Amino acid sequence: MAWGDELADLAARRGPALVAYAYLLVGDLDRAQDLAQEALARAFGRPRRGTDLTWVEAYVRRTILNAFLDGTRRDRLWARSRHLFVVGDERPCEGDALAARTADHVDVQQALALLPPRERACVVLRFYDDLTVPAIAERLDISEGAAKRYLSDGVRRLEAVLGSVEETPAAEVVEVRASGRRSRR
Repeated sequence: MAWGDELADLAARRGPALVAYAYLLVGDLDRAQDLAQEALARAFGRPRRGTDLTWVEAYVRRTILNAFLDGTRRDRLWARSRHLFVVGDERPCEGDALAARTADHVDVQQALALLPPRERACVVLRFYDDLTVPAIAERLDISEGAAKRYLSDGVRRLEAVLGSVEETPAAEVVEVRASGRRSRR
């Protein structure tokens, strides 16, 4: 199967999953669809030899992550110099609106939007893709220590907004008896 056919097959079969993955990163459905489409276009421009649909999906997911990180870098650079090009920069006050909407109930997506891009990427890769810290470090091309730090900071910030993670229920606690056998209480 040709590379373009593999990507078309992936888009047809796993398109909604790719958009959902991008949505976790950007927090907006329209931007997520654009990001998934951009990733497919980038992948199409770089033919690879992969016959396994799982491998092709992993390649496109990595491309989605790279496109997200590239976009945040580009936005950060633009934020530094946009005042030179724009006469009146009236930015909407998102903080008050966000606080009003989340006074009683905080949504995970809104909490993720508060994280810096690297922390957000680490949290999404850890809890959505279920990757280990070494795998996160490899995926983002950073050291394991940096991945641990970003993940720790991201989880700490999320806990400040969402509350701490509940303790493991007593029924799931594993006890080692005197006989050395494990049993569930």
